Amino acid sequence: MLIQRTLDRLRLATGILLSGDNRKSFRREIPAISPDEIAEAKLFFPRQKFFIFGHARSGTTLLTRLVRLHPQVYCNYQAHFFTRQPLLESLVEDPAIEAWLSRRSNRWNRGRDLSPVVLRAVADFILEREARRSGKSIVGDKSPNSLLDGEAVRLMHKIYPDAKLIYIVRDGRDTAVSHRIQSFIDADQHLTRLDLEIREAFAADPVPFMDGKRSIFSEKAIRQAAESWVKNVNETDLRGKELYQDQYLSLRYELLVQEPYTQMKRVWDFLGADTTDPNLQGVISGELQQNPDADWQQLKAGELIAPLQKGKQGSWRELFTPRDRQIFKAIAGQTLIEWGYESDLNW
Repeated sequence: MLIQRTLDRLRLATGILLSGDNRKSFRREIPAISPDEIAEAKLFFPRQKFFIFGHARSGTTLLTRLVRLHPQVYCNYQAHFFTRQPLLESLVEDPAIEAWLSRRSNRWNRGRDLSPVVLRAVADFILEREARRSGKSIVGDKSPNSLLDGEAVRLMHKIYPDAKLIYIVRDGRDTAVSHRIQSFIDADQHLTRLDLEIREAFAADPVPFMDGKRSIFSEKAIRQAAESWVKNVNETDLRGKELYQDQYLSLRYELLVQEPYTQMKRVWDFLGADTTDPNLQGVISGELQQNPDADWQQLKAGELIAPLQKGKQGSWRELFTPRDRQIFKAIAGQTLIEWGYESDLNW
């Protein structure tokens, strides 16, 4: 054992003498990709990129299903490059990787940390190899950003300042209800004992819950739901407008459901896709006849969700108790007004 430790120290000392001490307790901030590096990346990966963000249960899946109906647009689900740990950045976050990609003797790096080039190349390849199979020229990823909120926009902009960002918003009260029911179905491992008791009571007799007499939320849960929605909406929209300007588009889930063709034409125009095809409206109507998420929930927990209408707008009115309304209003009331969901706090 002593001999092995001595040999290890000798190897370390030799390495330091030959190349300098590259040991670091942290890595420096990964630099943003440069305009020249973007131009070079596009020579290899020329397809236009876009990303769909939104709070969980805000309609990101529906938007993805519809946007990729266009013959020029491909979109797939949840690469989470910038929205959930471990992030794309984790590929180069080790200080030893930073040292390798930025050391002076590495003549391939042109005197600059290669990390953003590596990250862009990895993400571009993942996106474009799928789009190439479909023969489509515009490619995007849908990843809800409710875990990192505005920080996800900043991380995206460092690697894809030339991409387009689409942000979909849904009434935070319906979002809270939908997310709560989803947690009852497939995330019960994250529920507290009180949450599990509520779940069991709802499954046994949903009537008091549907009448607003008993809440599907604990006080902690409704508070967290409101705070999470407000943070996501405010931070994402602010960062999106600030960093992406005219490359940023926000839309409301409710309008997408009410006028799907009008909203999708707006999205496709934003992406630069041709919207003169007269068949697009019919294709959208056909897709909306299906609801794979509802089918999956029915298969997994049919009895639990039987009283609920999937995707219904305003379901919170039936399920919120007076306490739920009071808490949500105190936290999210102003944001609901700003996004046009309410005109005042009298609800």
